[in-house]
Amino acid sequence: MPSVRLFTTLSLPALMLASCVNAETGETAQTSNEISATTGPATPFRSSEVATFEEPWAMAFAPGTQMLFVTEKAGTLKFVDTTSGTVRTVSGVPEVAYAGQGGLGDVAFLPAEAAATLQSRTIYLSWAEFGEADTAGAVVGKGTLVCAEPNACTIEGLSVIWRQTPKVSGRGHYSHRLAISPDGKYLFVASGDRQKMEPAQDTTNTLGTIVRLNLDGTPAAGNPLAAKGQETAQIWSWGHRNILGMDWDAQGRLWEVEHGPAGGDELNLVQRAANYGWPVRSNGEHYDGDPIPDHSADDGFAQPAAFWTPVIAPGDMLIYTGDMFSAWKGHALMPGLKTKALIDVAIEGEGAREMKRYGFEKRLRAIAEGPDGAIYIAEDGKGAKLMKLTAR
Repeated sequence: MPSVRLFTTLSLPALMLASCVNAETGETAQTSNEISATTGPATPFRSSEVATFEEPWAMAFAPGTQMLFVTEKAGTLKFVDTTSGTVRTVSGVPEVAYAGQGGLGDVAFLPAEAAATLQSRTIYLSWAEFGEADTAGAVVGKGTLVCAEPNACTIEGLSVIWRQTPKVSGRGHYSHRLAISPDGKYLFVASGDRQKMEPAQDTTNTLGTIVRLNLDGTPAAGNPLAAKGQETAQIWSWGHRNILGMDWDAQGRLWEVEHGPAGGDELNLVQRAANYGWPVRSNGEHYDGDPIPDHSADDGFAQPAAFWTPVIAPGDMLIYTGDMFSAWKGHALMPGLKTKALIDVAIEGEGAREMKRYGFEKRLRAIAEGPDGAIYIAEDGKGAKLMKLTAR
């Protein structure tokens, strides 16, 4: 099993910021990554193929149903009936800025509507949109999912309720993950640094932040910088790089996993008004080898609960709540891109510890938990398989 460095205290004497020179995908750190992954009969699950998608990015079950909704990056939203394997396309999806890491992003539903029929329920989507002068940025839209028939769904009244500010050049690090709070009152949105680094420490914009909004997209009362108004009033935490997974634990705490540069992928417990240090601190280094001071206990920044060097390149994350895999209950499960593995991480108080990796044939992008506790994992890229994992 690969080593996981926890709470490193090594610091470097100087900070030397350099431009991100990795590929525009921004999701493959230029570092080797030797993997020791468990495969075959030793795994605690059986895997079966459910369907195939084109560049899936995120997926979520409509609460109270067996219908799994899957976003495809080029701008298509599909849903699969997991009891039959039937796949259909949702109409009414917005035009997206499909380039680099940009495109259709996350999908989310309100837990309170679990008893609602698919004939009418609230849906949230995130996507990248183009701006002026070759800029782009993430947005979040809210609409009504209407399924007049079991196999025919459309989105009505979709309108943008939040925009990542400012729009900038480049096509990376949108993040745009969505998380509805357990009480159903707030929408948390991950806003990546867009590969611009320094704005993550500037709270006059929303790059490199997690924002906390009311369900209509307005800033929520009680945000730490609410008195400053404008975009600043939206911010819950900052100093983030590229968040690709967010979920809630049984205590109602929000966790996120984000890509580091060359090394230093992080799992963080998200705290109100916390600054996570990017790009001033990181347990990785720049892609050209220039150093970044590591986190240290006295650096004034929130410390990662766990970090990985070499990177794991997580594509998504969920915190498992089901009973089918009792050993995973309360654990963070992360599908790995570069690692091509499902990574099991135990959450221990405010810390975390990697337990095991389960190897797969291809890069893994998205993960969802089914109503019965089964795990659904989508591969990354073209012709990506959606796999269902059930207990042996």
